[in-house]
Parts: sequence; C-alpha cells; structure tokens
Amino acid sequence: MHTTRYITCTSYIVGYKQCISLVNLSMGQHMTSNTTSTNTQHLIDLENRYNARNYKPLDVVLTRGEGIWVWDVEGNRYLDFLSAYSAVNQGHAHPRIQQALIEQAQRLPLTSRAFRNDQLPLLAQELCELTGYEKMLPMNSGAEAVETALKLARRWGYRVKGIPQNQAEIITCAGNFHGRTITIVGFSTEDAYKADFGPFTPGFKTVPFGDADALEAAITPNTAAFMVEPIQGEGGVILPPKGYLKRVREICDKHHILFIADEIQSGLGRTGQLFACQWEGVRADIVTIGKALSGGFYPVSAVLADAPIMDLFGPGDHGSTFGGNPLAAAVARMALKVLVEEGMIDNSREQGEYLLGRLRRIESPHIKEVRGSGLFIGVELYEEAGGARRFCEALMREGMLCKETHENVIRFAPPLVIQREDIDWALERIERVLMMP
Repeated sequence: MHTTRYITCTSYIVGYKQCISLVNLSMGQHMTSNTTSTNTQHLIDLENRYNARNYKPLDVVLTRGEGIWVWDVEGNRYLDFLSAYSAVNQGHAHPRIQQALIEQAQRLPLTSRAFRNDQLPLLAQELCELTGYEKMLPMNSGAEAVETALKLARRWGYRVKGIPQNQAEIITCAGNFHGRTITIVGFSTEDAYKADFGPFTPGFKTVPFGDADALEAAITPNTAAFMVEPIQGEGGVILPPKGYLKRVREICDKHHILFIADEIQSGLGRTGQLFACQWEGVRADIVTIGKALSGGFYPVSAVLADAPIMDLFGPGDHGSTFGGNPLAAAVARMALKVLVEEGMIDNSREQGEYLLGRLRRIESPHIKEVRGSGLFIGVELYEEAGGARRFCEALMREGMLCKETHENVIRFAPPLVIQREDIDWALERIERVLMMP
C-alpha cells in the first residue's frame, strides 16, 4: 500500500491537470492491479527509448523509499543494500532532512554566489568544526569536488612548492574511480571509461593501489600531489594493506607533496568512522566529500583543506552557479546533524562488523573473498560463478537490491540506519542465493 503524499503545485508553475498527473504518478495511482506489469515495462521502454543508455540498471522501477526500504511501482518492497552508492547513508526520505529541504525551498532555494545567503556560512562552520579542517569549498557533484581538488593541488604546486609552470604532476592509483569528466577518465586504468574520449589532460601518473614503495619511486621534483581513495569502492571494495595510508602520509610529508583523500564514497560514516582515513589516524591535506553530504535529497559536494591551501583560490578562480546555494546548504547541515546525533557512524561500525562476520561464515563454492570496513563490503566471486550480476538479479527477486561491480564483485552497502534484525533478514536471502548453482 502507498501512503498518502501531497505535492504542492503553485498555479504559475504548473496547471491543475498537470499537478494531478504528478500526484498520481508519484503514488502509482495511474496503475491498476491488472496493468502493473505492463506499466513497469512501459516505463522501462520509455527510458530505453528517450534516455541515454549510459547505465545498465536492474529492471526494477522504484517509486517510493523510507529508511532502508524502497517500493516499486507494483507495490513490491525491497531492502536497499546499495544506498545509491553511499548517497543515502541516512536512509531514504529521512524526515528531518526532508523537513529542512521543504522549509528552505519555501524560503529561498538559490541566490548564486553573486550574493550571500544565510545558510552557507552556517554549513561552512559546522562542516569545518565536525571534520577539523579550517576551510571548505562547496560544489555539487563528486566529480566537481575532485576537479576542484586537482586545480587546488596544481596551484599549490606552482605557488608554494615552486614547480615550473605547466609541469605539475599528480599521482593516482590503478583501479581508481574519481568521476566521469574528461580529465578524470583520462587517468583511469579502466579502458571502458576511456574508450574514444581522448585526447586526455596531461600531468598524471599511475601507481599500483596499496603499494607505498611504488608511490615513493614515482615522485619527482614536479610532483604536486597524490590522490587516493582510502577504499576503492567502484574498483570492488578494495582495501589497502594495513599501514598503507600512514606510510602514504609519511611519504607525502618527506617529499613535500599534498595528500588528497577521495572520501566521496568511503566518508561520512560509511566505514564506521567519519572518514576512512581515520582508521589509521591519518589526516589528508585535501579531502573530497559528496553523496551522503545531502542524505540523498540534493546534489551537494565539498572540498576540505586548511587555510594555507584553500586560500590559494581567490575571487573568480573557481566557482559554480549552484555550489553553496541555500537549499543545498540547509539540506547538508541537517544531513550532517542526523548522521552524528542519531549515532549512524557508530551503528555502521557495529552492524558492519556483524554483517562482515556472518558473510565470511557462508560456505558457498562461489565466494572467493569477503572484505570490507563498516557497512562498505564487497563479496568477490570466482570467475567460474558466472558473474555477479546473476546473483544481484536473484537477490532482487528475493526482495533485496544491490549491484555488481567489476563483473565478479557484489557490493553490499545498506543505509547506516539498518538494524540487526534487518541484517538477519538479508542474510537469509544472501546465503540462499549464494548457494544456488
């Protein structure tokens, strides 16, 4: 059953009939019990016909979410074990974040940065006090945050380290995923991300992930920064060897280069700490965050750094029409509040330990390795298992939604509000599916 929801439509935005249509669509009222399957396929067909096919989603059409659960247009309920790639750490439609969005949307959604607003200063203060960095720079998407960090690192290389103009190098890791822009895919090691998109931005080197010696060997006088995901999410939830991040910090200090941590997926509680780097007591020079920064309500990202680095940007050097808008800032403020006040980071650590332990006890002939931190877990399958997607499709039929990555890895990353009984419910289905032929 769909709970009653109301959509307020102002007359100068849409007409009455359009408003009714929107309400009916959102509640699934345009469907009858006899036509739900037809309409599900109809929506899939419409997307395939009119939308760019740059994704390969599971064929479930979602219409509503609450907490850890989502419902499709046929009324079927699913446990979300992906959390929109960690963007929904706080759970779907968290009421406190929702209310903050509604209240701010009714007051003032956008000003551009040509004028000041009363929400951005408060977000800046609260985010810096929470994370321990002196400055933040707001953007919209994770890729924009990464691009911002790269620009900042290059400017630091020229103005602080004294690298000759246009000679700055940034080192990245094999298996990385930092976004989809031309520059970012240019230093990806995944051929599919790069095919037919060149030529690419110069100035990047690649070293193996988790190999501190290789990092040190790649550094030259022109190296400005090293950028790394503390845990490679899209790469298959790959964890580096213990002590790697601490060694990276020492190498960066020794050679006077910046340490950039991409915590867009791994940050904001996903691993059981505010930042994954904190598991080794490491503080990066620049941190990129996004996804859960808005609790799934709005695109919000940010770059964190101390003043000597961030102040290298002056007026006109970088910006975004929507970056730091009052609606985004109000949503992000509340998203951070509920993450901390409702104990979600501790819950991620506690429930993640339990889930990881139980998954490792599953005696499936398909499982090669189970690895993770907090509620950021990857189950790698043997190649002979026939790929991870068929298991994800089977889990969907069991009422669970997750997604394969790199062909043979199932990624498990439920919202951080999940409780023990929900995990037990999921484990019954996971074990059953992983035991199938």
